[in-house]
Amino acid sequence: MTKFINRQLYTNFWQELSNEKKMIFLVGPRQAGKTTLAKEVAKKYPNSLYFNWDIIADKQKIIKRPTFFEEMNRTDNSAPLVIFDEIHKYKQWKNYLKGIYDQFYQDYVFLISGSGRLDLYQKAGDSLAGRYLMFHLSPLTLTELSDEKRDFKNFINNPLVNFKLNDSKKMVKIWGRLAELSGFPEPFAKNKKTFWVKWSKNYSRQIIYEDIRDLSQIKNIDDVALLFSLLPLKVGSPISINNLAGDLQVSFDTAKNWLKLFDLTYLTFRISPWTKKIARAISKEQKLYLFNYPVILDAGVRFENMVAVELYRTIYYWNDKGLGNFDLHYLKNKEQKEVDFLISNNNLPLLLIETKNADVQLSNSLVSFQNNLNVPAVQLVNKENIYQLKANGKNKIATVSASDWLASLP
Repeated sequence: MTKFINRQLYTNFWQELSNEKKMIFLVGPRQAGKTTLAKEVAKKYPNSLYFNWDIIADKQKIIKRPTFFEEMNRTDNSAPLVIFDEIHKYKQWKNYLKGIYDQFYQDYVFLISGSGRLDLYQKAGDSLAGRYLMFHLSPLTLTELSDEKRDFKNFINNPLVNFKLNDSKKMVKIWGRLAELSGFPEPFAKNKKTFWVKWSKNYSRQIIYEDIRDLSQIKNIDDVALLFSLLPLKVGSPISINNLAGDLQVSFDTAKNWLKLFDLTYLTFRISPWTKKIARAISKEQKLYLFNYPVILDAGVRFENMVAVELYRTIYYWNDKGLGNFDLHYLKNKEQKEVDFLISNNNLPLLLIETKNADVQLSNSLVSFQNNLNVPAVQLVNKENIYQLKANGKNKIATVSASDWLASLP
């Protein structure tokens, strides 16, 4: 039996969101723990019901009687929690949810869970606008698994100090386990590389040959699988859709659409370049990252991808909590100077982040881009017991052990 991993950070957050809105969209990668979290949340409700569109008997319920949840047996008069899992696979899902929300929002709490990006399924003017709050669940990260986090305001004011809040050796051990097994709860909890190998093969195949095939009706699904198999070698560099299309001998638009499907089903996520105040900045090509990063063989690239996942989780968590309008970018100019990440808030630069697997020597590109943007900068290294703080004119750059700095992210 897989060891249960307490997602207390998210169960607490659920309580906060559900007090503000009666319909919550819980989204994230397949097998990131959404169903487990939903059922854990349900334990706090005297009355609850779980519905899964993938279960034929449940599907029949909604078709025969759309308000079937009214027939649940209650233990008291408190508002029941109704969980709709994978409901976005129902063609009329948006109109259905609008109807039941408008009729029942005062009497029920609705949790909508899905392995597809429900935020991307939604479009401006859609019927559900204003009726829900979004809740992103990522695979396990070092930040979630750490014991102590920094205060958000203190971090924003000075992200380069006061980050050693956790046992460094413990954080290094967890970081190494994530690198080998990913943050998906089942392989992480089993803690066996052989299990991750078997799990990983089934994971991507299931999403491509079931979710993507059903979503897109693509006939040449083997070519989609081939494209995905090429991506671990593309992580960390601006991705050229033209080159990928050429490799597969398909059109640019076909390759572009397939990449969108990987984003839509949470196999990948992409970040765009930052161009403001950057002379001769690259402005189009995005960088792509994987949630199942142990498939990346190059240690330095895998390290960058792991940091990307940590930052991805962080900015979505901040945004979901209403702390700002955060986004993740990278920087690169035509002279090939590059910084791996930039966190922005309300389209203003906030923090530069560079990753180096082992090199503690300060990145010249990091120094150069900091001089342009005048924001704090940190160089994360995949080594223990590193913390250097150097001046760069009026600014400062910290070179720190990634496991220490990431563990305390708010």
